Amino acid sequence: MVISTIADTVTRGIENVTDTVSGTFFEPVIRLGVTGLARSGKTVFITSLVANLMDRGRMPGLLAQNEGRILSAYLQPQPDDTLPRFDFESHLGDLTAQDPRWPDSTRSISELRISMKIRPTGLLSGLQGPRTVHLDIVDYPGEWLLDLGLLEKTYPQWAAETLARMDQRNSAQDYLALARTVDGSADLDEPRAQALAASFTRYLTQARRDGFSDCTPGRFLLPGDLAGSPVLTFAPLPAVTTPPRKSLWREMERRFEAYKSQVVKPFFRGHFARIDRQIVLVDALGAIHAGPKAVEDMRQAMTDILSAFRPGRNAFLSQLLRGKRVEKILFAATKSDHLHHTQHPRLTAIMQALTRDARDRAQFAGAETRAMAIASLRATVEETRTHNGTDLDCVRGRLLDSGKQAAFYPGELPLDPSHLLGPARDGAEKWLDQDYQIMRFAPARLSPKPGEGPPHIRLDRAAHFLIGDRL
Repeated sequence: MVISTIADTVTRGIENVTDTVSGTFFEPVIRLGVTGLARSGKTVFITSLVANLMDRGRMPGLLAQNEGRILSAYLQPQPDDTLPRFDFESHLGDLTAQDPRWPDSTRSISELRISMKIRPTGLLSGLQGPRTVHLDIVDYPGEWLLDLGLLEKTYPQWAAETLARMDQRNSAQDYLALARTVDGSADLDEPRAQALAASFTRYLTQARRDGFSDCTPGRFLLPGDLAGSPVLTFAPLPAVTTPPRKSLWREMERRFEAYKSQVVKPFFRGHFARIDRQIVLVDALGAIHAGPKAVEDMRQAMTDILSAFRPGRNAFLSQLLRGKRVEKILFAATKSDHLHHTQHPRLTAIMQALTRDARDRAQFAGAETRAMAIASLRATVEETRTHNGTDLDCVRGRLLDSGKQAAFYPGELPLDPSHLLGPARDGAEKWLDQDYQIMRFAPARLSPKPGEGPPHIRLDRAAHFLIGDRL
């Protein structure tokens, strides 16, 4: 185990030295990781970001654009020949069609490179020509995100934590009933192991539908070509004091370790170790709608995943000696267009409170972090309606299910985030004073002007925080 860890570290160091030297002495490269929890809108974020970098009329918050220094932006072949290309053109076509629709969710890792010609600044800017900065965007399924936290856990730790969490959820009762009938010290019975894994997978699927964030292992939900393999045929079992060799418990433990070494570690080593900017997209409104337990689950999940991002500053010498670290991390609450703009500061404050533990840890390691409320693609317009003599700030959009236009008032978020996080930490079943509603809107039909990308909320500010200093 120790030798394997040392070997992984050396391999990452060699790869990062190559990347660092190339980026320092030739054309600089910014490698941006786009991650997120379920239904957070990663595909829409990347599509809108790229479209708005190519047609920058809606990007005044990106300082380099506001100063007129971004001369052009264009797509280029990605540097990693073994990764699928992010299908930007098809996704943009879905959003800009006569009958627009949301693109399909991310189901595998993909990459896209957009290159920008930048006019330099400073005393010598008149003597230098434009320089090229490459932005490599790496997208991967949110279902795989939390697997990174498994790297620091043993099977007994993971099993105990998972069973304790499941014990509080109605959707887990079928699996828990099955697990209680199993003797982990008995000899391995493959059909029994398969039945346990299948029941556990059904629970994970329902937990994701119920709005919970921590649904590990992620490949159980998106197995791809690993479906049916032993590396995906394990489940959490109640503790066994001294499990004998060839017992069900020992085999579950072995497969858990194989999942970490053969699935999670290669993914981490091949992609995360090379990322220097990171955005974590979060459907905070969806969690609030799902209830206090979903909010607490999300808070804990964001704290857990941060340890995998290796936060810190990327000074040239430290890159050579230790490999790249994530310099900037943005926690973005998506779908802010589902709220009137008067509530956006409250959503940002809630996001800041949700990510407090994660952000404190990152800042201690030297990374710059920020929380923000954004909408990658604005699907609504705002209006005020009077109801029972009270003015309500609403949003109006095209409903996803029926296609009809409707105005919607989701409820008022609290000024103090502790009014949400307190009941969440205490394990409350529901909000005491108010129910928070959510509506599913379809994309609005777009009529962009020449030179303008899709409409958004604060996407330009998000881009400036993530890459502005390198432009």
